[in-house]
Amino acid sequence: MRYRDTLKTSVGALTKHKSRSLLTVLGVIIGITSIVMVMALGAGTEGLIVGELGGLGAETLVIRPGLEPDGPIGFAETLFADSLKDREYEALMNRGNVPDLRDASPEVFVGGSASYGSETYQRSTILGIRAEFMADVLGLRLAEGVLFDESDIRSNASVAIIGQAVKEELFGDEPAIGESITIKGRKFRVSGIYAPKGQIVFFNVDDIVVIPYTTANTYLTGKNHYMQILAQASSPKQVDRMKNDIELTLRELHNIGPDDKDDFYVQTQQGLVDQVQSILGAFVAFLSLVVAVALVVGGVGVMNVMLVSVTERTKEIGLRKSIGATNRDVLKQFLVEAIILTSLGGIVGIALGTVLAYGASLAILFTAGYDLGFSFPVMGAVLGLGVSMLTGIIFGIYPAYEASKKSPIEALTYE
Repeated sequence: MRYRDTLKTSVGALTKHKSRSLLTVLGVIIGITSIVMVMALGAGTEGLIVGELGGLGAETLVIRPGLEPDGPIGFAETLFADSLKDREYEALMNRGNVPDLRDASPEVFVGGSASYGSETYQRSTILGIRAEFMADVLGLRLAEGVLFDESDIRSNASVAIIGQAVKEELFGDEPAIGESITIKGRKFRVSGIYAPKGQIVFFNVDDIVVIPYTTANTYLTGKNHYMQILAQASSPKQVDRMKNDIELTLRELHNIGPDDKDDFYVQTQQGLVDQVQSILGAFVAFLSLVVAVALVVGGVGVMNVMLVSVTERTKEIGLRKSIGATNRDVLKQFLVEAIILTSLGGIVGIALGTVLAYGASLAILFTAGYDLGFSFPVMGAVLGLGVSMLTGIIFGIYPAYEASKKSPIEALTYE
């Protein structure tokens, strides 16, 4: 039998039971839709984070405590490491140790919210850092007031610079400079208000509350170590040499032997990008593996329905064999039916997944303010179509084989 005749016969058999064909392939549609969505949103998230990391500048390095993580779990473990303290920061600020260093600042993240009177801003990002370093690295400028300085840091002053959204939520149209906001039960005098900036790196400047890192540790976190230290090289060309100087300085300070592992790690912007891509890649692969279960379920559904179809069409098989159809012809017809069914499911799944991924990216933009962007997941579409066709082949072989084995005489007399 020619392939054109096989295709025509297969399409006719499938369109004869449209509702059953649709329900049969529903599992495949769900699986392919999920895979396309995961890959599209994963690519958008990766693009967002990589783009935001670029906002720190090529000359910026990040020094973090603990062993360098090799995945999401390892990264979480670094949050509890305490190998970066005042002495490490002071050693790095010594130009004799790190001659290419332009500036640096410890960083402390503080959980909680900011309040004023009866108003509370729950979405605030409270960050302990040097205000001057923030202004230089991220290009932040003030709409009102002044930055707190080194004397405020040394004296553990309770001062704060707030973002525009924090100001509007807590003070409305009233002046905020000189007023006191409350963070974890402690009063902080507002010394400045950042001009509107929006999302940058991992936070929204409009939601931020910046306080001295010494004050954050002394009064809010109760810790004596830093979550990380940001360092800026004199130029992008000096980054690699400065990274090496930082590592040598900290290894000597911590008495780390030649064969011992560091209790810290230093990342350049490219290193951060590589780590983010590695972590997101692992997440996308894991989620794709999870949603692939739907494809297995869909494949089993296809096989079951095809077996039922073989039983229903026993007389048709007998009639075709009696007029010359071979076992190969019958096997080919039922296998083509399964492939057509799952391939159509793959195409529908790709279209549906693309639309849903685009809708999800818009929803995230309007609700959370994160612009994931959107690009058609070509790799996801190719993978989805290939997997759907493979599903048809794998789960269609057995029903097709069962159909091809039937004896013409027994099939014609089947009741």
